[in-house]
Amino acid sequence: MERFAQLFSALDATTRTGEKTAALAAYFREAPEPDRLWTVALLSGRRPKRAVTATRLAEWAADRAGLPGWLFDESYAVTGDLAETIALILPPAGAPQARSLSDWIGLILTLSAQAEPERRAAVLAAWDALDGTERFLFNKLITGGFRMGVARGLMVRALAQATGIEEPDLAHRLMGDWTPERTTWAGLILTNDPGADLTRPYPFCLAHPLEAEPATLGDPSDWAADWKWDGIRGQAVLRGGRFSLWSRGEDLVTDRFPELAELADRLPQGTVVDGEILAFRDGRPLPFAALQTRIGRKTVTKKQLAEAPVVLMAYDLLEAEGRDLRGEPFDTRRAGLEALAAAMPGGTPFRLSPLIPFADWPALAAARAGAAGEAAEGVMVKRRGSPYHTGRKRGDWWKWKLDPMSFDAVMVYAQAGHGRRANLYTDFTFALWDGDVLVPVTKAYSGLTDAEFNEITAWVRRHTLERFGPVRRVAPDLVFEIAFEGIQESSRHKSGIALRFPRMARWRRDKPAAEADTIDTARDLLRARGP
Repeated sequence: MERFAQLFSALDATTRTGEKTAALAAYFREAPEPDRLWTVALLSGRRPKRAVTATRLAEWAADRAGLPGWLFDESYAVTGDLAETIALILPPAGAPQARSLSDWIGLILTLSAQAEPERRAAVLAAWDALDGTERFLFNKLITGGFRMGVARGLMVRALAQATGIEEPDLAHRLMGDWTPERTTWAGLILTNDPGADLTRPYPFCLAHPLEAEPATLGDPSDWAADWKWDGIRGQAVLRGGRFSLWSRGEDLVTDRFPELAELADRLPQGTVVDGEILAFRDGRPLPFAALQTRIGRKTVTKKQLAEAPVVLMAYDLLEAEGRDLRGEPFDTRRAGLEALAAAMPGGTPFRLSPLIPFADWPALAAARAGAAGEAAEGVMVKRRGSPYHTGRKRGDWWKWKLDPMSFDAVMVYAQAGHGRRANLYTDFTFALWDGDVLVPVTKAYSGLTDAEFNEITAWVRRHTLERFGPVRRVAPDLVFEIAFEGIQESSRHKSGIALRFPRMARWRRDKPAAEADTIDTARDLLRARGP
């Protein structure tokens, strides 16, 4: 655990990619293999599930430290992070133990099956055996909230440096349904057995936002375009008679979309298709809100299947007859995909994402302007000669989304951030006018500069009207332009609306609160976007 804590501190102390890569590579060369494996799992999002609730941990920590509950709550409000608060208030370790990361995670994995008295005793003993950063990391792991702030691509690069294995090969080996409990370092990283996991997807090819004029891409005849669909990115994999459906986040979602299981009988063996899972009815995609009713559900009701049936809108062919096509040009893969789609029987929940014809860039811009009418977010622009890259590589795939919607809203609540932002107010609630009343409509925490967050933090401390734990109700004076990608009706919100991907586009210092937008402004945007 000490070595892992040193790695965490080294990564937290720098923003330089080269230094982070070097620290990780050294760790992957020197740490015990079980610890390396768990570190790869943690950095891949495969964290242990929460073993103890935050409420119980807070109670046990306050009791161990001899603090009344109100003082613990005030400490938590200042730090903004439960794991850090507990690590700071506990007395120093009385019985330090030099145990490995994998040992401590093994303990955490056993806690869920224990009765509460045994869990409490085990956690208190762990706190007494750990100190400083190690104790903080244990707290993060036990609450299921561990994050290290390392991009997956950076981790793969460090693994490549440590092992000498090519990055694309490593990226593929790390995909799929694996956990440290079911594999080894050698089995996952060092061996290359394509048949080890027939359901394994490929690393997704990601696009960069197109922020310049498309004419900067050069000759339009070198490019193809299709719609930027508003669904869930997914890969359908059929190998050895086993069908699986994977989301971009590497979640196995086969059971969540049972109507797509039909593809197991329709696709040829040895096929992998990249596309978008869309709610689709009456010949057109439904709004993302319809798909949201099914996200996160492992079982789907008949009503949900009827109201939001899904299709796979296919836009790339990655494997055919067991042959990896990712190195082939986009046009070659597209031709294979079109042939595959043409062979599909009618009624199959498989659609070919249509290419958008355009002779020049103004024609594509005109098509993009009508994306909302196609239930799309914009257009994708792909170089015809491009391979299917691993991850985000600039130059070949671009997403040219519609300009975001926005309105001007008043900040009414503020809350401190987490981690490095624990001493800054960065999470805000915004409201629109409904007559003479401000109605909260959304929360946002990104889009401003560090200097602006510092300035707002000082303002919040001077203009707090009420406190509700870590939340501060502030004077309704500051106005911000809130940008967002989508808007929909919502019965769960007092305002009756919900926003998709809200963020602060700018601080409207020029605008008094009385001139902020109204709830009718938001409803007009809702009507303008249509169904």
